[in-house]
Amino acid sequence: MTAPPQPQSRFAELFDAPLPRGLREEVAEMDWTRVIASHSPAGGPVRLRQWECTDAQRPASRLGPQARNYRATIAVGDSISTCTAAGSGPVAALTVMLHARGVPVELLRFHQLDSAAGITTFVRGTDGAHAEWGMGVSDDATESALSAVVACANRLAC
Repeated sequence: MTAPPQPQSRFAELFDAPLPRGLREEVAEMDWTRVIASHSPAGGPVRLRQWECTDAQRPASRLGPQARNYRATIAVGDSISTCTAAGSGPVAALTVMLHARGVPVELLRFHQLDSAAGITTFVRGTDGAHAEWGMGVSDDATESALSAVVACANRLAC
């Protein structure tokens, strides 16, 4: 009888790379389904409803180093509101929006990998008191990253 694949080997099958250091040790005894369920929760108090770059009509090559402007609809618990922020990228803008909504998330680590399953983003974030990993998967790199930040925020809220 063969043992079921460990998360490390399953991850290597998908991405040809090891899990990020720190997460690797945290999920060492979990099967891959449990890793996904625990680090990319479908529910939680923080939910991202809509996302857009409001100055997308200007090509990035014409923007130079200045920040871009973003708008999102974010739910925190039962409260839903539209937020705007400027940031060097979508992840930076989302963390500004979350802070404004009372959800502090400072990113400590960011890993994004591509595979046949899609783009998977792992982020390690802190609320100043403790740190958690979040994970997002999408065919779009930005959606994957934003999902990972929201997953991290929800894990920090628990």
